[in-house]
Amino acid sequence: MTIIDRYILKRYLVTFVVMLLLFIPIGIMANLAEQIGKMIDNEAPLNEILIYYLNFTIYIGSLLFPIFLFLSIIFFTSKLASNTEIVAILSSGVSYGRFLRPYLIGATIIAFVMLTMGMFLVPNASKGFNEFKYKYLKKGKQDRVTSNIFNQLNENDFIYVSSFDPARKIGYNFTFERFTDEDQLEFKISATNIRWIDSLYRLTSYRKRIVKGDTAIIESKRRLDTLFTFKIDDLTPVSYIAETKNLAELNKFIDDQKRKGASNINSYILVKYKRWAMPISAFILTLIAVAVSSVKRRGGMGINLAFGIGVAFIYIFFDRVFGTLAEQSGFSPILAVIIPNLLFGILAFYLLQKAKR
Repeated sequence: MTIIDRYILKRYLVTFVVMLLLFIPIGIMANLAEQIGKMIDNEAPLNEILIYYLNFTIYIGSLLFPIFLFLSIIFFTSKLASNTEIVAILSSGVSYGRFLRPYLIGATIIAFVMLTMGMFLVPNASKGFNEFKYKYLKKGKQDRVTSNIFNQLNENDFIYVSSFDPARKIGYNFTFERFTDEDQLEFKISATNIRWIDSLYRLTSYRKRIVKGDTAIIESKRRLDTLFTFKIDDLTPVSYIAETKNLAELNKFIDDQKRKGASNINSYILVKYKRWAMPISAFILTLIAVAVSSVKRRGGMGINLAFGIGVAFIYIFFDRVFGTLAEQSGFSPILAVIIPNLLFGILAFYLLQKAKR
């Protein structure tokens, strides 16, 4: 690695870290100013508030990593261009591809950090962040689907509740069906409600229909305490559950949800693919930022930053649009992740060719 490589790489990493250190405290202060009233009203303990903002820093910082990276590269590369340092480097016989090498090394370092954080550190921070949010900031609001819940427990068992109250751990209009390996109904249990009490389930207006050939045996009780293999909270996981799991846990969770026939499985798969795609975005945005800011322009850094902010917002827009399509309309999660990066990859290639000329 040459002196120029070390110089550019140092500027790359230092500017990125400084931008994080500048903007994250601003985000914390803005969030605190907005939420402090709710924290006081709901009597949030000081130690939980401090832990929440530690998790907030990790969680929000990871989401904004690509944007901060993009803007920091535009900032310091525009300064290099305005000081004619880039012209001097290229005039010395260094090719544009060779000039990009320290940027790609920096992008590799940041991509590795993003991947490691996304797989192992951010999930734990996400759990604490969301639990605090729904406990103190969105108190009383539901953090999960609570109506028309259907789950496949295994190959033969299916459950359904028309509505679920997670606070009281009670489900209404409960049915449990077991089928044979030949897809014939073996028995069906129904109840007006199912409630978790200590280590038992209490069924109200219990009714069981056992099918034996062409006949059916009916059992009924006003109330029955019994056991099931599922947990009451498994009826419907919290909406942010996928974000709180590391790589191995997330893969296992997705497999379990596929087996159960979860209707919102795409949202879980989307979280998984986004973790893998985040490091790729570091390379794409690095190339776009260098191509945009390495050319000295009239208007200087201001024009480059304005363009960079515009590109950043368009990137976020595409990411949100395709993410929503995957979650709400059955659009392929992997395509929802690939398409924005593919489009911006093409843009990066075009801008690089233009910058070389």
